[in-house]
Amino acid sequence: MKKIILTVVFMMLLGSASGISSLFSRPEFGKLPAGQRLERIKASPNYADGAFRNQLATTLFSDGAGHFSVLWEFMFGGHRRVKPAGALPVVKTNLKALNRDQDVVIWLGHSSYFMQLGGHRILIDPIFSAYAAPFSFLNRAFKGDYPYSAADMPGIDYLIISHDHWDHLDYPTLAALKPKITAILCPLGVGAHLEYWGFAPDIIHESDWGQKWTFSPGLTVHVLPARHFSGRGLTSNKTLWASFMLETPLRRIFYSGDSGYGPHFARIGDMFGEVDLAIMENGQYDKSWKYIHMLPEQVAQAATELGAKSLLPAHSGRFSMSNHAWDDPYRRLAAASADKPYKLLTPEIGEVVVVGNAGQIFNAWWENKGL
Repeated sequence: MKKIILTVVFMMLLGSASGISSLFSRPEFGKLPAGQRLERIKASPNYADGAFRNQLATTLFSDGAGHFSVLWEFMFGGHRRVKPAGALPVVKTNLKALNRDQDVVIWLGHSSYFMQLGGHRILIDPIFSAYAAPFSFLNRAFKGDYPYSAADMPGIDYLIISHDHWDHLDYPTLAALKPKITAILCPLGVGAHLEYWGFAPDIIHESDWGQKWTFSPGLTVHVLPARHFSGRGLTSNKTLWASFMLETPLRRIFYSGDSGYGPHFARIGDMFGEVDLAIMENGQYDKSWKYIHMLPEQVAQAATELGAKSLLPAHSGRFSMSNHAWDDPYRRLAAASADKPYKLLTPEIGEVVVVGNAGQIFNAWWENKGL
């Protein structure tokens, strides 16, 4: 949420129409859907009155909170420890040397994941930049050297983008990755940004909720609902947001994208049954925007409703976009998971998670007193 507030404030301070026009012409802002893409969007049951909408009535701010009060609290609330004092632990894994036939997931920080599933190499919401915003002085990453870049990635069979917010759709990262990407899966409208950035239209697969892509051999990606919003400038909800179920004959892996809690998690659980691994957003929350980002206790409940065997938290550990302490998501989720039927997985950035390995153990690294 900080990313939105800071960006809006910066726009307001520009003071001239020509300045705003110049800013929005920068390639980082992408392009809104138009032409045939927009006509397809208009046919979606999730689109009405010029914007996408959630399945459940959802406001950006909750409990009567307004834009001004949220901004005031953000700017002058005296929040502490929103960033760690030192660098978080990071493991530099040679992704190119991994056995392609082994099902693994590597958290690359925030909501970025490298995955091998059914022999396919998959990259989710990559952001290798040192900032998650349209300008490099906004929303800087935590201290420490970040060891991953596009050069460290092997060839990517499928790039998955959950929505077009700056911390999930990063222009510099995608520009560097372009030669390595074979196909892209994204929600409706997001392809407009990607085509504008030079990706070939025939490798971009845009989908509405409830649609799926089946690839050979044996990988199906289901595009599913999330409870969130979208936008890279001053317009919102012109592109769709989504969660995903990745399914092979042996595995099911769910990725929530950004989402508030809602009945869609139980519906997805009923639809698919047991899930081997649920990758769930767990960070950047606040009581004032609880409908668009889950609290840790809600993450635990949602993972249970999904029927997850194991839970891997996302959306924290590299950027601070909210008012909570940087380690609050881990402490609260660990406590909320104590009596749940799933196994909580807490790897360091870059550690290999072997899907289905119930004996794998990870440390509570966030309890390091130096952080």
